[in-house]
Amino acid sequence: MQLSSKILIVDDDPKITQLMEKFLAAYGYHVTLAGCGEEMFDALKHKLFDLVILDIMLPGEDGFELCRKLRQNSVVPVIMLTAAGEDTERILGLELGADDYLTKPFNPHELLARIKAILRRSGGEGSGGELNHPATKLTFNDWVLDKLLRRLISPEGLDVAMTDGEYRLLEALAERPNQVLSRDALLEITQNRQAGPFDRSIDVRISRLRQKIEPDPKQPAVIKTVRGGGYIFSAKVEKRK
Repeated sequence: MQLSSKILIVDDDPKITQLMEKFLAAYGYHVTLAGCGEEMFDALKHKLFDLVILDIMLPGEDGFELCRKLRQNSVVPVIMLTAAGEDTERILGLELGADDYLTKPFNPHELLARIKAILRRSGGEGSGGELNHPATKLTFNDWVLDKLLRRLISPEGLDVAMTDGEYRLLEALAERPNQVLSRDALLEITQNRQAGPFDRSIDVRISRLRQKIEPDPKQPAVIKTVRGGGYIFSAKVEKRK
């Protein structure tokens, strides 16, 4: 029997957190609540979580600062809750390492769909049979992307930390070398949703990936920009088990 996923909700509004806790518990998730950054990190010390739902407006350190600190030593998927219409908040959250965002007020069923999608891709849910398949690896420029373990290994043999969103985007690109992929196509492949009118989430993650795999991120040679078209993965990719 598959274990239920554990979710940490960080929000100081008891009405919202209690509603989310009750709703998600009805779908079998184990939910822990935290009202501030101190409570969040205390919970993380005592329990391993599969997902963190992090509000921006919090007492003390805000969600941006907490996300930044969390990303220093953790790759746990993060969904940030942002204010309606605040595009800058969504962009900043993605730049700091959040995997997805949801605008308040939100439909709880949309939250559930986002949670399921992220956990399925990160291996936290619905991956019970994955270990029965042989490891598939994509290699490029002496880098190794291990699809089974969802790891990126540098040419020096080091494990490079990536968020779930960054991993999915790199995999999508490396699976389609020398193919121009629009932002809309990449968003559909990685998150199964369409872009909003000012959605820059793909551009933000591309920038973060370039910082990790490009010799010179300012003059990218692996993930190139195609003016008016999107992006292209220019490195030679080999697939092996």
